[in-house]
Amino acid sequence: MTTFKDHFSTQSADYARFRPSYPEELYAWLAGQAPGRNLAWDVATGSGQAARGLAPFFERVYASDASAEQINNAVAHHNVEYAVGSCDTSGLAEGSVDLVSVAQALHWFDREVFFEEVRRVSAPGGLVAAWCYGHLTVDSALDPLLLHFYEGVVGPYWPPERVLIEQGYRTLEFAFDEIETPPFAIRRSWNLDQLTGYLGTWSAVQRYRADRGEDPIPVLRRELELRWGDAAAEREIRWPLSLRAGRVAEGRGR
Repeated sequence: MTTFKDHFSTQSADYARFRPSYPEELYAWLAGQAPGRNLAWDVATGSGQAARGLAPFFERVYASDASAEQINNAVAHHNVEYAVGSCDTSGLAEGSVDLVSVAQALHWFDREVFFEEVRRVSAPGGLVAAWCYGHLTVDSALDPLLLHFYEGVVGPYWPPERVLIEQGYRTLEFAFDEIETPPFAIRRSWNLDQLTGYLGTWSAVQRYRADRGEDPIPVLRRELELRWGDAAAEREIRWPLSLRAGRVAEGRGR
């Protein structure tokens, strides 16, 4: 079993509340590319955002995460089965999975052993998809403050794996027959509480708090309030989404 780097369990309730969901168009596209719609395995599901998004498109979604706290805060869905487990020991039957999905998590994995498990459980021609989203944007007034916070204030506290997200997973090894993917983006209308709640779930913010014994969010919020206006007013938040997808070659399972 691979070593689990737990950056999120301590704020798992906030993670479930504030992390953005992914566009429905992404799930529809993935389902259309999968060889069947019987079973999807959502790996490192967190609180289940992607698992619930996939649920309307598959008969069953198996959603696993190494963090019991994340699973405890996952939102129930009638055809999503949540389980505590690592990325390399799913417990699923060989050749049973039509889609393996990894949302905002592949950079944490021991990818060699994970890819071996993917080959074992995937149905012939099974689809593997991993995606991530980068730094958010709002507008020209707020973006400089948010970028300074991201790079300058908590920048030194980002784990080294964060660079893979900044590169949109382009430099990450992907051991499958890769296919072309359409562009996707995340867009949400949020008020200031929702935005700062999301920022508080960043792993770099958690590490900053632990190291310095203080919270950087209130200072940022006061700066944002000066440019936001009515804190209850909603603004569109945008994240670029990077997706890599491929098929498991037939005969590659164990």
